Amino acid sequence: MGAEQGVTGDELHRDAASEPDELESRLKQVVPWGRSFAEYVEMFSLSESDLGGRILDCGGGPASFNAEATARGLRVVSFDPIYAFTVEAVAARVEETYDVIMAGVEAERDRFVWDRMGSPARLGEVRLAAMHCFLEDFDAGLREERYIAASLPSLPFETGEFDLALCSHLLFLYSDGLSRRFHVDAIEEMLRVAGRVRVFPLLDMGGRTSAHLRPVIEELRTEAAVVRIVPTPYEFQRGGDRMLVVEAVGAPAHADAADGG
Repeated sequence: MGAEQGVTGDELHRDAASEPDELESRLKQVVPWGRSFAEYVEMFSLSESDLGGRILDCGGGPASFNAEATARGLRVVSFDPIYAFTVEAVAARVEETYDVIMAGVEAERDRFVWDRMGSPARLGEVRLAAMHCFLEDFDAGLREERYIAASLPSLPFETGEFDLALCSHLLFLYSDGLSRRFHVDAIEEMLRVAGRVRVFPLLDMGGRTSAHLRPVIEELRTEAAVVRIVPTPYEFQRGGDRMLVVEAVGAPAHADAADGG
């Protein structure tokens, strides 16, 4: 695992339908690491119009985006395999892994841009605050069906149920564990349920542009999707300041989109 990349393990996303005992053991492979509403806005260049629609947070893990968005009166549904576990189990896993992640960040701090966070200590405070916000909201969100235990590439949502799907720190990041076919299938499924998809970042765990990126773009374009690479104002992983924007034909294009070809 690269330092600071956390979130959920790719094994869980490949198979959320495992037996309960197997999933319990797989929770031990998860490294929870949550990002905030403000970070989502910058990572995905979310406009007021974007935020006013129905948003699907894909592989949201312990991010506070849903909790903070709901408090603002926005409509967000998040899915992740870890939502099958109790709040106590997720909280325990956060506690177990926090020091390990922070040690990794300290050891590899040159891989990150510190203009926004300032220091590893401040990063830790921001991440813990986001995860605690999520944990406080989790049980209510389950009751309100804002947190759904599901995984790519097969989702339990209706076609066109959402206006925008966001995928943070899963696709492309875990390129070693998730195949090119998985990436294409996952994006096509998000496109089915939302019509517009944004994926951030486009780097793998080693900080390199994912080897899957170009083949995925080429295959998606053959499916009559509009595909772009778009710069974003967010950069923490050095060089990780671009997102992939995929839109169904007929969906409104992103105003600042740059051609990914």
